[in-house]
Amino acid sequence: MVPETGRKQMMMMSRAEEERLGRSAFSQVRSSLKRSTSTNDVAMIRRVGERIAAVADLPGASWEFELFESADVNAFCLPGGKIGFYSGILKFADNEAAVAAVMAHEVAHAVARHGAERMSEQRFTMMIGQIALRAMSDRQVEMETQLWVMLAYTVGTQFGRVLPHSRLAESEADRIGLIYMARAGYDPEESVRFWERMSKQDSKSSMPFFLRTHPAHLQRIEDLKRLLPEAKLQYRPR
Repeated sequence: MVPETGRKQMMMMSRAEEERLGRSAFSQVRSSLKRSTSTNDVAMIRRVGERIAAVADLPGASWEFELFESADVNAFCLPGGKIGFYSGILKFADNEAAVAAVMAHEVAHAVARHGAERMSEQRFTMMIGQIALRAMSDRQVEMETQLWVMLAYTVGTQFGRVLPHSRLAESEADRIGLIYMARAGYDPEESVRFWERMSKQDSKSSMPFFLRTHPAHLQRIEDLKRLLPEAKLQYRPR
């Protein structure tokens, strides 16, 4: 069950396996990307990360926060609390509270175990597909029919489950992250201002909603505004 929201999850992965995969993946990222040499920016990322993690509901996590040199406007969370920022996002997260908005969102992904949940969903989907394929093979269904059925199943799960679930996880991380940044003493309204800045750089995106892995920026902003009163109740400025 997800902390803060109470949503039930499909989970076919232990915490130990999740953390092991996170450590391995983060090690690979570190070996393939250049770490930032900006002492001030690196210190800020780690300071904000530790402050957000201190109020997060993930006991025993081995938190790590890294800033990488990249023009990409992005940040990511790997299972077990491994969080990376690309320096490009600092153009929009141009103050510590804005960095906290992004950080709290990524920390929320770790707390909600969204990575492990996604891998569990993939395992379950593959298992069902293999069972269906075996059943058709046992009944001597023609190969062409088997291929069409499996194609329909793959497309159906992608658009009917995978992408909607990805958008759900992002919205859930927004909600939990808003609470965490407020608890850590950062004004949650900065999250709205950050996404308003982000929406301007993505204003020309023509990708249809049903193809997106994330909610559209304008939808995100409206959702955050709606959730602000809940977060404000836990906001104590430092």
